Amino acid sequence: MITGMHAIVFSAQAEKVREFFADVLGFASVDAGDGWPIFALPPAELAVHPGESSGQHQLYLMCDDLDATLDDLRGRGVSVSQEPSDQRWGRLAAIRLPDGTELSIYQPRHPSP
Repeated sequence: MITGMHAIVFSAQAEKVREFFADVLGFASVDAGDGWPIFALPPAELAVHPGESSGQHQLYLMCDDLDATLDDLRGRGVSVSQEPSDQRWGRLAAIRLPDGTELSIYQPRHPSP
């Protein structure tokens, strides 16, 4: 039986991104061996969308109040790289990770399972 989902974020600056998830986002972790942290995540959901090609996947953080969450993250020194926009399915923004990449964050309008 499926018991969870394991997501992987690839980065050329993995240590900085790991520190961000631990120190800024406050995600708890365990040492998987040799100093490799595995972070606990909040509850998750999965959607399957039609696409032009197979193999594309996206990762989004979710929150209950996007404006309050972004204000809190800004207070922790996080750069908001995409200001909130209204989408049919929710409010979407993006934050900048320490390696310069973006991580989307959204407040869903749909019910969560």
